[in-house]
Amino acid sequence: MDQNLFASFITPTMAGLPIVIFIVMFPYIMISAPTRLISNRMTSMQQWLIQLILKQLMVTHNTKGRTWSLMLISLIIFIGSTNLLGLLPHTFTPTTQLSMNLAMAIPLWAATVITGFRHKTKASLAHFLPQGTPPLLIPMLVLIETISLLIQPMALAVRLTANITAGHLLMHLIGGATLAISSISSVAASITFIILILLSILEFAVALIQAYVFTLLVSLYLHDNT
Repeated sequence: MDQNLFASFITPTMAGLPIVIFIVMFPYIMISAPTRLISNRMTSMQQWLIQLILKQLMVTHNTKGRTWSLMLISLIIFIGSTNLLGLLPHTFTPTTQLSMNLAMAIPLWAATVITGFRHKTKASLAHFLPQGTPPLLIPMLVLIETISLLIQPMALAVRLTANITAGHLLMHLIGGATLAISSISSVAASITFIILILLSILEFAVALIQAYVFTLLVSLYLHDNT
């Protein structure tokens, strides 16, 4: 068992070069493309899920917001597939890296803010100063609203990183405890193994939920700026 709990989160390399790009591309091998006139069950299920997700994300958007539908559905598929990738043995989860999550969060957040200042300039500026604010509180409120706006991409990235990392660490700890207890008590090892299976099922759900939450928050930022 690895003595370093964070060894599984180190970016894998081959010949001294990081292979994260190949790892990120791997889940898309499992996604089939409708290359035939008659779709099979897998492609039909994929299309049904995509339509369901788009309906949930785009129900409150106007015409300008719905132009982001391809971007949002690509984002949720990408995050969900990379999260699920880490549940396989001897694999690496790219979304446990804060740098990668920030690389996704900052451009998407910046694009929504720029869209808001471009199409709804007055409404976007009005968010910095609520109506009826006393003159003495104007500088403080503007500073607070500016900080809350700038912290949004950090909150997106940290939330995704923390949830995925915490689940993987807990699975690592329980798995190591199961191996250690197996030589002492088979009953206790069986109990911890059942807990590990239940935790794995929970992590499967968390991987999909976190992808949905990340995309939903980006969708909400977009809704506020379109």
